[in-house]
Amino acid sequence: MIAVFGHRGARGLAPENTLPGFFLASRLGVTGIELDIRLTADKIPVIHHDARPHPDIARIASGAYVSAAAPLIRDLTRPQLAEFDVGRLRRHSNYARQYPAQKGQDGVRIPTLAEVLAACPVLDLLVEIKSEPDAPYPPAELATQVLQVLSRAGATGRAVIFAFDWRILEEMARLAPSLRRGCLTDAHIADRAALRFGPEPRPGACEHEPPGSLPRAVASTGAAIWAPNHKTISAAELAEAHRLGLAVIPWTVNDHRDIRRMIELQVDGIISDVPDQAIALLAAHGMAPAPPGFIDRLSP
Repeated sequence: MIAVFGHRGARGLAPENTLPGFFLASRLGVTGIELDIRLTADKIPVIHHDARPHPDIARIASGAYVSAAAPLIRDLTRPQLAEFDVGRLRRHSNYARQYPAQKGQDGVRIPTLAEVLAACPVLDLLVEIKSEPDAPYPPAELATQVLQVLSRAGATGRAVIFAFDWRILEEMARLAPSLRRGCLTDAHIADRAALRFGPEPRPGACEHEPPGSLPRAVASTGAAIWAPNHKTISAAELAEAHRLGLAVIPWTVNDHRDIRRMIELQVDGIISDVPDQAIALLAAHGMAPAPPGFIDRLSP
């Protein structure tokens, strides 16, 4: 079976990174959800992709959309952030044209991680921790705050910590060695595949692999999952990743041809804005998505 994860809930169908979007993904029968984490000024992990409330998503009380110069989330407290409505895309924006099937709602707020964990007690979680070079919170602080919320909710067994900034994964490995981690990669990271990140490789894991390969670089961190841009992965790299003991879950796979390609490659999971279509295409191949609990079956 292949796991299906709703990207930012089900961004193609419902407001992204919101409780309504996560509820919809759950009703569709996904394995789990992917979500993005940022810290507020009062160190509350909240669910939003961009560093600022997005100008094509976030509205103030008057109904006007915020500008591109909206305050950074890191400079807003949780109560201040809760004033924004993020349930409806700005009409005629490029964002709205990209997701014409998304059904908007009014009165939708940016949720906290704790709220999502309480609302979705069964789904597997791909938790991407966002960071920027000039962010006030160092990787250790980001990892600590997210880990505390996951631990209080008893959700560490169904969660994977994802990051493009592999320093965050290294900090999480130090704080919670048993919590599964996943390395996000894109084409620009492939250029740095010869670099080593994080702890030493698992004993014997890379003995027969060529130096400098991207799967080898991921395996050297002790991660359980490699999450590449689906456009960058080849059959040879997938086979290498599997030999290294990595589960491979590409992002963000929306086009029918791309979903079919991932199914035919036999990846371990698919992250999609349109999880309903991914599930339908799996069914056309005589397959059902992996049920929740997929994460817990992976090697730490």
